[in-house]
Amino acid sequence: NMSITASYLVLAVVVARLLLKKAPKWINCLLWALVAIRLVCPFSFESALSLIPSSQTISVNTESVGRPFTIQTGVPVVDTGINDFMGDRYYEGVTVPTNTFANFTTVLSVIWLVGLIAILIYGLISYLRLRKRVGASLLVKERIYYCDNIATPFILGIFKPKIYVPSGVNERDLEFILEHEKSHLKRKDYLIKPLSFLLLSVYWFNPAIWLWYILLCRDIESACDEKAIKFYDDEYKKLYSTALLNCSTQKRIIMACPVAFGE
Repeated sequence: NMSITASYLVLAVVVARLLLKKAPKWINCLLWALVAIRLVCPFSFESALSLIPSSQTISVNTESVGRPFTIQTGVPVVDTGINDFMGDRYYEGVTVPTNTFANFTTVLSVIWLVGLIAILIYGLISYLRLRKRVGASLLVKERIYYCDNIATPFILGIFKPKIYVPSGVNERDLEFILEHEKSHLKRKDYLIKPLSFLLLSVYWFNPAIWLWYILLCRDIESACDEKAIKFYDDEYKKLYSTALLNCSTQKRIIMACPVAFGE
């Protein structure tokens, strides 16, 4: 139920995101935070103005042995079709194996758990591999390291985040790169992204949550850029954009580590 109601909210935020193209990008991040709260909290506040058709889409029916649950999406056509279909197959008088539905949900639970563990292992391995690549880095300033084994700058770390910069980056671009990465540090994005990845791991079976995670990461980057150039003129903004573009086109690289910022 939490997953389904969060899906409704994701769709609502996607629409709001299109309508708020000219608004500050941090507003988008705030809207995505509401989705995260919905994914964490087991309860919701209902009202006549709610965008969610039903907070309990799947309601468990404990009074009937034959019909284990009903669907209440808030869309009558959908509800009637599904519940009529279930009613023809689950009702008193029909002989079905004992605990058929319980066994089915047990299988689904095992599949969910395997997927959760697999994604968490992937995240851990990608983090350890990236840590190994930046093992031979040179400390230049506080939290800033030069590394020969990377092609694009990024932040790595949760409790003590560090900025890693390719050794070959030119001094002109370095100023703008550091401005971008320091904006991530000020906004505490190095905490937000791992926590978001953890929620994605729990709800990996829901395509809407993947959409939420992808768009959240994009909006985090946009909000970071917005903060970095907020008080500068157009000429600075052009140089800033060019510097980041130079970093992104040096080599074709995929930053798949969920706790690193290299997009």
